[in-house]
Amino acid sequence: MNLVYGVKDRPPFGKTLLFALQQVLAVLAATIAVPAIVGNGMSQSAALFGAGVGTLVYLCFTKFKSPVFLGSSFAFIGPMFAAFAGAVTVEAGFMGLLLGAVFAGLVYVILAILVKVMGVKWINRLMPPVVIGPTVAIIGLSLAGNAVANSFGFGSPAGDGYTLTLNTAVNLLYAIVTLLSVIFCSVKGKRMMTQIPFILGILAGYLCALVFTLIGRASGNASLQILDFSAFSHMQWVPEFTFLKAFQGMKEITGQYVATIAVAYVPVAFVVFAEHIADHKNLSSIIGQELLEDPGLHRTLLGDGIGSIAGAFFGGCPNTTYGESVGCVAISGNASVITIVCTAVLCIVASFFGPFVTFLSTIPTCVMGGVCITLYGFIAVSGLKMLQPVDLNDNRNLFTASTILIAGIGGMTVHIGSVTLTEVACALLLGILVNFLFNREGTAQKR
Repeated sequence: MNLVYGVKDRPPFGKTLLFALQQVLAVLAATIAVPAIVGNGMSQSAALFGAGVGTLVYLCFTKFKSPVFLGSSFAFIGPMFAAFAGAVTVEAGFMGLLLGAVFAGLVYVILAILVKVMGVKWINRLMPPVVIGPTVAIIGLSLAGNAVANSFGFGSPAGDGYTLTLNTAVNLLYAIVTLLSVIFCSVKGKRMMTQIPFILGILAGYLCALVFTLIGRASGNASLQILDFSAFSHMQWVPEFTFLKAFQGMKEITGQYVATIAVAYVPVAFVVFAEHIADHKNLSSIIGQELLEDPGLHRTLLGDGIGSIAGAFFGGCPNTTYGESVGCVAISGNASVITIVCTAVLCIVASFFGPFVTFLSTIPTCVMGGVCITLYGFIAVSGLKMLQPVDLNDNRNLFTASTILIAGIGGMTVHIGSVTLTEVACALLLGILVNFLFNREGTAQKR
């Protein structure tokens, strides 16, 4: 890609703050959604703080060469539920969150050691472009349903489509205003507009929602009142860090409970490992540097693992690299690591400023849906671009790529006990199998 700012570049201070705010807007909804879903008194502000700390840890391990933000991982929601379900008290459940993050982090440490000893050539042979390209595309496509659902004002996809009512139509209007504003700023904008399209798009959607909300209040029409400011009445000023509650539950921890936590967390860490590679392959193609070689997969794994432990210590949620952050880098053309550092610091500082976090949480779901259409779309297209050097006239490559795409888009999600193999993991594993059985001599390239 033609980047405006490379990994080592330092944008002016004012621009860096704007870029960092844009990253925060891109990752905020997902980062604070995990503690909200798990509940049990988990703090959204603490999760934001933990994500900032985890990102800084990751950047240190990767020698500040990998421009991506780490946020709360959705893959660990199941194990987090298990931590509370198997605990005697809520405090013991918080200790379970910390233990689980440690177990998951240790998996990454072990994998990092193995990669350091064995190198990464085996990974490139196991996952050539014909495998990793469609897999990266699936990361974006698997989230497409969420973007569409959000655009209609829903939190999750509907299985039978969406009925157009006044309420859903208004939500869709705000989403389209946001979407078109992001595209206009990125394509037709001048200078700085092209670099902060998400901020400007969200502002356009928010202002549109504000106007209609005021009209709705004046006319008494509830369907137009999308903005909800009731969150300000019970906003949290100081994060409630996980470790403070966890230490109170240490006495209730038993060997059996520790084993339960290990069984819940460890398998998921191996699943996320596959997605870790796909994310970094995607980011590598965007910034034009092979991150699996420099700083090295062992360093990205260590950064992700130790960063997850640090993030969970404060916020309870293991962290993972965010596709929203990667998409933000791709669309804005800003790969400066300094921006990610500033984003992490901004999250840490903002977690102590209740009004700021609460204001961001009032951004309507439909507005974020409009943004996510572009973010997830860019991830999908980035994966498809990796297929450019692959000869798809060769049936060995054609079947490998098509198998991954159909398995992923078809939602091949498998539940094995408390472990969930996501569509991305299933598609990747199936693609590796097909490629290994029928294309072991190497991926045919275009001539």
